[in-house]
Amino acid sequence: MAAHNIDRSTALLERAERLIPAATQTLAKGPGQYVRGFAPSFAKGGKGGRLFDVDGNEFIDLSMAIGPVSLGYCYPAVDDAIRAQLEDGITFSLMHPLEVEVAELIQSVIPTVESVRYSKTGCDVTTAAVRLARAFTGKSEVVCCGYHGWHDWYIGTTDRDCGIPAATKGLTYTFNYNDIDSLLDAISADTAAVIMEPMVFDAPSEGFLQSVREICDQRGILLIFDEMWTGFRFALGGAQEYFGVAADLVCFSKAIANGMPLSVLAGRADAMSLLDHDVFFFTTFGGEALSLAAAKATIGVMRSMNVQEEIARKGTLLRDSILSIIAAENMDYLSCKGHPSRTMLAFDGAQSLLMKSFVQQEMIRRNILWSGFHTLCYTHTAEDLSAVVAAYEEVLPLLNSAVQSNALAERLEGIPLEPVFRRTGNFNTKPRPERV
Repeated sequence: MAAHNIDRSTALLERAERLIPAATQTLAKGPGQYVRGFAPSFAKGGKGGRLFDVDGNEFIDLSMAIGPVSLGYCYPAVDDAIRAQLEDGITFSLMHPLEVEVAELIQSVIPTVESVRYSKTGCDVTTAAVRLARAFTGKSEVVCCGYHGWHDWYIGTTDRDCGIPAATKGLTYTFNYNDIDSLLDAISADTAAVIMEPMVFDAPSEGFLQSVREICDQRGILLIFDEMWTGFRFALGGAQEYFGVAADLVCFSKAIANGMPLSVLAGRADAMSLLDHDVFFFTTFGGEALSLAAAKATIGVMRSMNVQEEIARKGTLLRDSILSIIAAENMDYLSCKGHPSRTMLAFDGAQSLLMKSFVQQEMIRRNILWSGFHTLCYTHTAEDLSAVVAAYEEVLPLLNSAVQSNALAERLEGIPLEPVFRRTGNFNTKPRPERV
């Protein structure tokens, strides 16, 4: 089976590397996350659950723009709303009614929300939430679990911390998911906030999120849910609805506007009221109307079409099919885990990155754009999912053969993937000698 023509992608990548640091604006889309020399690098467009690259190749997309495209590329109701708003303009010298209408809509679908503020990227609102928690509690330290963006307060806990002052690093601690003891070790009398992803790929153990909520209540700590991935995917009301646990502040982006740049900080009115005067968080483009029009249309479709339930149904079928193939091949070094809307093929062992690279290569060869995850959208079709399963039925036995014969490296036709972080867990965990 021949590789795709990627001549134009290759030429564009060479131009990008002369001018753009890391050649990309989004690390997960960059050349280090695809088998270089084999995988395409640049997209031209998309439709539904499919992406078209600049060389004219068509792929079933299992990344969906790294999460934001929840309904599908070029979803008519959303694109029509954007076009209609474009007729009137994009950004104005006064506030726009959509700022109010979308806030009311968010409040109506997420019962815990009493106040809403917009921005553009996920780390805008996670950072605003941290600042707000510090102001509200009068405390300084933050305890986190998950990925929360590139800003100093968080990225200083990782090994990509160049340029972050030591004083800033000393204010953020980490804890391990599903590990209440590590949370208790990390917090102190000066902890202002616990910020966490409610779920990444491992499900919360029985009572875990409820225990986090109780500890925050007992210690006067604000609980912040980073719902970049769970929001508008797990349920219309996000992880709070899905798991039955309310956070004090909640941060959304990605799926809320089907690809348009919008992020949301929402939560308790008493904390959010500090944004009136005391805590400064204002942006030129926070009220940009095209993104708000897209969000209004996206949430409307989700509400009327039971989008979250439909994506979960498709994802469950896909996950179960993958697990059946893994079991049939006796590949105990593989697993498929996560919420049905976004599962991950996980590799165990020293060759995990080579295994992932090989699977990506072979899935791309079969017209599946794959980066380890199955991020589904509403318009992925039954035919799309059947094609993905059929590809796995061919690729996983090939992987098993390469692993058993120790031939992974020689069967790669490009440069293997690079790790995003050299360390991928327990970032800068700082347990305290005495719990408070």
